Amino acid sequence: MTTDSFVKRVYDTDLSPSRSVSYLSRPRESAGMEQVFAPWRIEWVRREEKNPDIDECVLCELPERADARENLVVARSERAYVLLNNAPYNPGHLMVVPLAHGGEYAALDDDALLDHARLKQRAFDALDEAVGPDAYNAGLNLGGGPAGGSIDDHLHTHVVPRFDGDTNFMPVISDTKVVVEALEETYDRLHDAFADQPGATVPGEDAAVELAFD
Repeated sequence: MTTDSFVKRVYDTDLSPSRSVSYLSRPRESAGMEQVFAPWRIEWVRREEKNPDIDECVLCELPERADARENLVVARSERAYVLLNNAPYNPGHLMVVPLAHGGEYAALDDDALLDHARLKQRAFDALDEAVGPDAYNAGLNLGGGPAGGSIDDHLHTHVVPRFDGDTNFMPVISDTKVVVEALEETYDRLHDAFADQPGATVPGEDAAVELAFD
């Protein structure tokens, strides 16, 4: 399946009036930036148990679990890792996360800061190959509260692929199963793209791609 047909399949869903009338609208504009409208995230936001099987920090625990694929950890370096967002705004929405726990960007030491930046650069390369977006939004939510981050004690950079037309009108995915299927396929595509990069090793099919920087 080509990148174009993959993205098209994610968006080609039931848009009958009964499904769409409550949600379809143009995105709001805030501070001059157009926002992605992703109503399929509502179910995830409203879930009663946030992470029922995790007692401590979810971003600390996920990279330590044995099955990286099941936990959406697609690549990792010495001091950071790449995690697919399980309620994506767009196909390919991922997060680049330092392994060190902490919510203060200024607290990252030089090695962690450089490693995080280099892994983020590799993430853009992998997304270019795997998803082929027209643009990106990337940034951090720091401090919680007005910043809007759901996890404010372990910083992470969101990378959201953008496609021509999605700032004007985002279709509703009326069945959350469609999102799950797309997420699994996105993981496979990104896993392959990271594996093709210089210095990459693949310990196993269900393991995150390991990247070594010079």
